[in-house]
Amino acid sequence: MPSLLALCREEEPEVEIRVFEVSLSQQIKGLNDDLYYVGFAQSDQVGEGIAADAVWSDPLWVAVPARHPLLKHKRIPLDELLRYPLVLCDPQACEGHAQQVERVLRRADMEPLIAERVASFDLMMALVSAGFALGLAGASHIKSSREPGVVARPLAGRSPILTTYLLRREAETSVTIFRFIERVRAIESPEGVRPTLPLEPDT
Repeated sequence: MPSLLALCREEEPEVEIRVFEVSLSQQIKGLNDDLYYVGFAQSDQVGEGIAADAVWSDPLWVAVPARHPLLKHKRIPLDELLRYPLVLCDPQACEGHAQQVERVLRRADMEPLIAERVASFDLMMALVSAGFALGLAGASHIKSSREPGVVARPLAGRSPILTTYLLRREAETSVTIFRFIERVRAIESPEGVRPTLPLEPDT
């Protein structure tokens, strides 16, 4: 997100961008009510009239406290992970993220030991750093955490992928919005190559 906002400021400084942090349901309502132009979510269950385009992906990794027994594994087996308490995102605050993590946890026959549910990634990392529990989040988020004593480890086997979707009204025709979407896609495009999107005149 910081890279995207910096790119927008560089290429179209005259366009004001305001960022709001709201729940998925509020975001969908805001898009339908013309309160927001675009949104980001980790769910594509958005109902009729809203398009959900997969734009970013990040492997789901484990945030492990330093000196934890699981650090003997280079890649942590899911069954081993579930033997320890977990701190997970709250389903109300992080609905899409929580749904994607829940699907991964359901692959095992064991019930997870959920020690805490939190509304922010920063609090999750603070609890992991304190040795309170293990966390599950995107690899890039864990690696960029400023909390000391947090080690990132992938899950064993093929790493599950967390997908971020760009939400927009299906009837959107603004050239400015489509240029914004091009920049979103450019953040993850190899060598900065931007995909071509059909542009329609502003109405």
